[in-house]
Amino acid sequence: MRNPWAQTGNYRTSYVQDTTIFANYREIVSVVLLLVALCVLPMFLERSQVLVLNFILIYAIAVLGLNITTGYAGLISVGQAAFMGVGAYTVALSAPSLPFWLTIPLGGFTAAIVGFIVGIPSLRVKHLYLALATLAFQEIFVWVVGRSPALAQGAAIPVEMRNFLGLEIGFRNHNYFWYYVILFVLVLMVIAWRNLLRGKYGRALIAVRDNDRAADAMGMDPGRTKLMAFALGAFYGGVAGGLLAYMQRAVVVEEFTLGRSVALLAMAIVGGLGTVVGSLLGPAFIEFLRLYMERLSEWMKSNAFIQSITPAGVDVASALLPLSFGLVIVLFLVFEPRGLYNWWRLLRSYFRTWPFKY
Repeated sequence: MRNPWAQTGNYRTSYVQDTTIFANYREIVSVVLLLVALCVLPMFLERSQVLVLNFILIYAIAVLGLNITTGYAGLISVGQAAFMGVGAYTVALSAPSLPFWLTIPLGGFTAAIVGFIVGIPSLRVKHLYLALATLAFQEIFVWVVGRSPALAQGAAIPVEMRNFLGLEIGFRNHNYFWYYVILFVLVLMVIAWRNLLRGKYGRALIAVRDNDRAADAMGMDPGRTKLMAFALGAFYGGVAGGLLAYMQRAVVVEEFTLGRSVALLAMAIVGGLGTVVGSLLGPAFIEFLRLYMERLSEWMKSNAFIQSITPAGVDVASALLPLSFGLVIVLFLVFEPRGLYNWWRLLRSYFRTWPFKY
């Protein structure tokens, strides 16, 4: 009789078993331990370190949505930051009259409607042409916000929440409070992501990504599937944008520019397209890379020897961050196109089959 705690092969004998969320009991225990660790982690960190975690978790939600649009459906989107912006500005406008547990999903649904409209060109074009269409939406969003008096023409719009169920949210506990809110939302979004994509809708997305004509011949509706992918991806982006608005206590258009969209796409590629684990590893890797490159850049600017050997008029320190950012993306595309998720898969396979090597 097989041991469900130490199985090393595929023992699934039915379709129901093949579509379960967890393959065995060890995965359930691992997820529970991970959640417990994430819950107690802020107790050992300072406010600034918790702030970094908050950014990672928010971007993880946005990357999950991007993985639906690009990772599963194969529709290249360069406008995920704009969808985040739609959610953030919806939250900023509705926050004075609605509680945050209503404004955040409202921001997601608003972004989903916009995503549905933005996805209409995908009915006629694909690949590079579709990427240009989403790029146009990204630029239109920034242009509209920058010239709209109702949105302060891109200037900061305050989003404050001073108490929740009697708990006073001030300077000291702001980052900690929103850490647990963001973590709770992320867990819900991951569960929804897994349940959605392991069913017929997930298979429809994969079929359309691989060959939309074959999917059409099998009875699927490629157009409706593509629009659904854009709407779902935008919903995740809108929720992430709403959380970012509350966490930063303000909304500014500079947070939702083309550079942010490219960064989100890089997080999805580095983490591993179409995977939950990659959606968490990618934002963590890029955020820590940005953090350490900024510290290295400051050290280079303050070091007299580095400044003496640097050619006059060349600011190497300021170029360090975009240089490392582009280099990491190129290296991953060339040497590990499946991203960090593949390293996690190999490591997990090693421990699962130990002491045997495959």
